[in-house]
Amino acid sequence: MERYVWEVTHELAALGHRVEIVCERCYAACPPNITVHELGEIAPRPRWLSLLRFGWRVARWLRENPRTDFLIHSHERLDVHQVTTFHGPPFATVRDRPWWRKLSLRVAMQFYLERRELLAAQYIVPNSQFIKRQLAHYYPEFASKLTAPIVPGVAAMRPRDWCRAPADGGIIGFVGKEWQRKGLPLAMDIVGRLRHKRPNLELWVIGPHQHEIQHLFSSWQGGYRLLGWRSDADHLQQIDMLLHPARAEPYGMVIGEAMAARVPVVVSDVCGAAAQITPDAGAIVPLDAPCNQWVDEVEKQLCRSDAPPQFVRGWDDVAHEYETIYHKISGHNLK
Repeated sequence: MERYVWEVTHELAALGHRVEIVCERCYAACPPNITVHELGEIAPRPRWLSLLRFGWRVARWLRENPRTDFLIHSHERLDVHQVTTFHGPPFATVRDRPWWRKLSLRVAMQFYLERRELLAAQYIVPNSQFIKRQLAHYYPEFASKLTAPIVPGVAAMRPRDWCRAPADGGIIGFVGKEWQRKGLPLAMDIVGRLRHKRPNLELWVIGPHQHEIQHLFSSWQGGYRLLGWRSDADHLQQIDMLLHPARAEPYGMVIGEAMAARVPVVVSDVCGAAAQITPDAGAIVPLDAPCNQWVDEVEKQLCRSDAPPQFVRGWDDVAHEYETIYHKISGHNLK
């Protein structure tokens, strides 16, 4: 979420808008055309209390520093905004769980904060079609406020120098710190089966610390690399495809980055970014599909003879889409 907010605010400022950011703490330098107001860090746990306290601080700051001619766009659980962007699955999915898992102060407060956020907004912006469907399902009373999804942009990436994967090998990339949610065990199963046919096939895991997942590979005799977290995207120049069999993924920016580098992708159908994947860019597999179906789709991408098309979506495109929403509220006098 932080990357999304950072990029959009910078592009809005570049378009000539006066942008002020209210946050706990800013950890990077901002250009002179963006003003940052830091409210101070808040203990992150319990999460609901952290969200509640931040909301109180923002409301108090606005009372003390009124901005009557400004539009307020929130990415948090506030109740003082005209526009809110939803970056993750609604907490209301907990309704599908057993009743005894709902009996807690945490659940009650998260429900309260989420509903309050949606009630206050004039426009609710989901960051993927997947999130829009979930919001419409769990909050049908707010469906009329939902806009078309505004999916993340992708920084310009150097296209991968195309070469077909060796018949007996190749490199499959898996990226994600939250390795369980993003499907690392399934990815390992898929690659393990493919190694019977491709003995030199490798799985590169980017994101988790090595000590977190080393035990998962205790039975492997080579064929993998645990690279930890990387701030660069150099791995996209080296892997033959990206495998992202996530169990739940609101969007999946790594998917867009891979497509921008012309790396084939195979992802689960619960990834928000699946809506941007064309047939010539890779494959979308139902999450509950048998492992053999995953294996077949990955094998097809490893065998392909041409590079996928380059995915292009600049953050300036994202900012322009938000401008359209802002103008509905403020007309053309928007600052």
